[in-house]
Amino acid sequence: MNAPETRFLPDVQSSPDHRRLAIHQVGVKGLRYPLAWRSPGGEIVHTVASVAMSVGLPPEVKGTHMSRFVEVLEARRAPLDHAGLLAMADEMLLRLDASGGRIEMAFTYFIRKAAPVSGVESLLDYDVTLIAERSVGEAPRLTLRVVAPVTSLCPCSKKISAYGAHNQRSHITLEACLRAPMDIEALVRIAEDEASCEVFGLLKRPDEKWVTERAYDNPKFVEDLVRDIALRMAAEPRIAHWKVASENFESIHNHSAYAELYGSNP
Repeated sequence: MNAPETRFLPDVQSSPDHRRLAIHQVGVKGLRYPLAWRSPGGEIVHTVASVAMSVGLPPEVKGTHMSRFVEVLEARRAPLDHAGLLAMADEMLLRLDASGGRIEMAFTYFIRKAAPVSGVESLLDYDVTLIAERSVGEAPRLTLRVVAPVTSLCPCSKKISAYGAHNQRSHITLEACLRAPMDIEALVRIAEDEASCEVFGLLKRPDEKWVTERAYDNPKFVEDLVRDIALRMAAEPRIAHWKVASENFESIHNHSAYAELYGSNP
């Protein structure tokens, strides 16, 4: 049997569009892909990322070529770092013939921590997002976002109560647009240092006593959390722009307390 004839397949995506409306972002999202991430210190961490890739589409073009986003991802085999992610964004723009675009990789990152008294070690998970952006007429931007769980203890509860004070677990979201490479752990450390107390995956009884008393001696409102962390972010030379948010999952209410603060560094 003869092989089928090679036929011309029309490129519908590249056909003209007459509505004259540019699209700010078009691409793929929710794409799960293995990620080998190389930290500024050289350590390579293996995880699985949820990837979103998009470009701007000119008003005269009907559609983008969705398969090319995956081709760009497939072409990267070496561990990614800050420079590599920006280079991937450049490669995406070249492959899609676009002048601006964005790559976002969200993944779970584990840090091994030692309990404060017993020293027993355990892993704690953090939500991390890396965002590489290229815009027309602007310098490339790399943003690092982390969500760090911490403990917060209410200063008002401590002040008005004869004994005890209510506390809660809080999620601190730090977002840093970087001037220079920065370890994920360094950003996490800022959040944990300024909380009433950090949290751990595994604690023995002496450790539980320590974290309970640490939080009691270091009470903070949600406003205190974002302000204290903002001062640290504003003093960090590797960060150009930043945002700090805290959601406190209240233990005496069925709602959360929330605060957000953002700024730019000179």
